[in-house]
Amino acid sequence: MKKAFRIKKNKEFQMVFKGGNSVANRQFVLYYFPKEQKVPFRIGLSVSKKVGKAVIRNRIKRYIRQTFSDLKEDIKPGFDFVVIARKPTAEMDFHETKKSLVHVLKKAKVLNKNSSEC
Repeated sequence: MKKAFRIKKNKEFQMVFKGGNSVANRQFVLYYFPKEQKVPFRIGLSVSKKVGKAVIRNRIKRYIRQTFSDLKEDIKPGFDFVVIARKPTAEMDFHETKKSLVHVLKKAKVLNKNSSEC
């Protein structure tokens, strides 16, 4: 996932939090904000220190970025996403993380209908 497709600035995070909608499961909270232009989606990640030490937090962020990279053809364009990881993600492997994120994306209805991955 290229850095151009990441949300970094606090102002952009706040725009997604205030103007967007959210869905959640036990592992993740997903905020999504539709934009007018149909540009590629962008993601912002938040993993609290309560989840674990730096190695664990970085691993979770890698898993999330890889999942979005794998699903980039299936996600509808024109959205900004903020993904917040909760404590149970610390014990999850990549496949469990991907399954949980797909579940949240389906709840948000931002996946294309012809998605083969889901």
